[in-house]
Amino acid sequence: MRFLLDDEQREFGRTLDSLLEAAGTPAVVRAWAAGDTAPGRALWARLAEAGVFALAVPGQHDGLGPLPVELAVAFCELGRHAVPGPLVETVAAAALLDRLGDGDVTRTWLPQIASGKAVVSLCAPGVSSPYALDADASDAVFVIDGDSLRVAEGHGPVQPSLDPARRLARPHGGTVLTRGPEVIAAAVHAADVAALATAAQALGLGHALLARTVDYARQRTQFGVAIGSFQAVKHRLADTFIALEFAQPLLHAAALALATAHPAAGREIAAAKVSAGEAAYAAARTALQLHGAVGYTEELDLSLWIRKARPLRNAWGTPSACRARVLVP
Repeated sequence: MRFLLDDEQREFGRTLDSLLEAAGTPAVVRAWAAGDTAPGRALWARLAEAGVFALAVPGQHDGLGPLPVELAVAFCELGRHAVPGPLVETVAAAALLDRLGDGDVTRTWLPQIASGKAVVSLCAPGVSSPYALDADASDAVFVIDGDSLRVAEGHGPVQPSLDPARRLARPHGGTVLTRGPEVIAAAVHAADVAALATAAQALGLGHALLARTVDYARQRTQFGVAIGSFQAVKHRLADTFIALEFAQPLLHAAALALATAHPAAGREIAAAKVSAGEAAYAAARTALQLHGAVGYTEELDLSLWIRKARPLRNAWGTPSACRARVLVP
């Protein structure tokens, strides 16, 4: 099985990287955290034009997919640039609706998701969390309750989060759209897509943190030399690099397994999720330690990346839950 990306996939990643580098995402993240979603919605539209959300939507509903490998490439770049919003939840909702068949809800929402006109969130209390991400900024919040799917009519107060740009709220009320065993099966698939996308986000985040820390280690000096020349610093950076490098083929393998509907896809995704999540969290700890006290300051853009690592490690599958899934025969 080939785990390397082809030329077209690598070029897609480079294109998104350039787009996001020019977008000034730190300002977008700060605005989103303050409740101003306009810059984030504008960036969302540009990502849609690049085809990011269409990757999770089938062709009959104006999409390009489902293309799990390309989706993983895209979410690595979204994580690398710390793009805010219910990105994972939107593509997971698309996967959920696609599995539920060609009904009115599917025909209504999937084309809007593919075009970027709809920002949606997904809440699965039995699978992930009782909270919906960015319910206050979403056009719809889909809620999975056992074997039923509904669209929430509102939500409770926004809860504080370790990452200020991850705005959480409990959805409530709403109309049941459908119920039955097909909802349970679709929810499992949606959770797998969400876990894969979250793993990719975490991997991109980890690479960004490592790159910024390496640059800082070259610039900061102690005793007249760069701290990057110290053996202990070299070892810490090397360990972080190795963890990220080991996670990358696991992510690609999981994406391929999902694309081919391999029976072990769930376990592959769980392995990628725990590996990428732990690697990103380790990268955040390394960045914080080597930057010293300045790493704690909110004024430093690095904090926007550091504060995402732990939430991404736990979202759509905690490390313990992912390890348990990997070990199940």
